[in-house]
Amino acid sequence: MIVTIVLLAAALMMAVALLAATVAGILARADGATIPGSLMRAAATFAAVLTLACAVTAAVAAVIC
Repeated sequence: MIVTIVLLAAALMMAVALLAATVAGILARADGATIPGSLMRAAATFAAVLTLACAVTAAVAAVIC
């Protein structure tokens, strides 16, 4: 049961990170950035969302355990 919850949470965070990266790339492109520039912004957003998810997970794990 716990493994299922953890896997579903990980899949949800990946989906949120991909959605945020897609939106960031589209907004960068609409703002006039080049394609490589918008891809770099999307990649940075993807990494930032995953980093924040890891930080929140570590904080929650420290409180629970």
